Amino acid sequence: MVYITRRETFSAAHRLFNPNFSDEQNKKIFGKCSNPNWHGHNYILEVTVAGKPDPETGFVVNLTELKKIIKENIITKVDHKNLNTETDFMQGIIPSGENITVAFWKELEARIPGGKLYSVRLSETENNFFEYRGE
Repeated sequence: MVYITRRETFSAAHRLFNPNFSDEQNKKIFGKCSNPNWHGHNYILEVTVAGKPDPETGFVVNLTELKKIIKENIITKVDHKNLNTETDFMQGIIPSGENITVAFWKELEARIPGGKLYSVRLSETENNFFEYRGE
């Protein structure tokens, strides 16, 4: 099995809050990440595809195609956007790193043209990252 990873970066704002909680409860649970005026991150997204190289091309997946799929389905929808209000596939979801990673997986899984989506990894800060490998 060969694993191919494509790395992309984007910047986005979000607010962690549950609309069913009071402002006080949101602040207690989410701290400064529940700032009503939002906050942002410079994210690093890594998408890994696993498979066996095609004997005719030597590729598990064409990296040019993978880059295009990630840009069209994720980056153009999240870069310099508010994840709470401007990203269709995040509507109604608390945009925690965990939930963002799962949402990205769902956007990409059926679109991978070769191999199989193995993992989606999202770095939110230099110390915090999230990884999802499907259910």
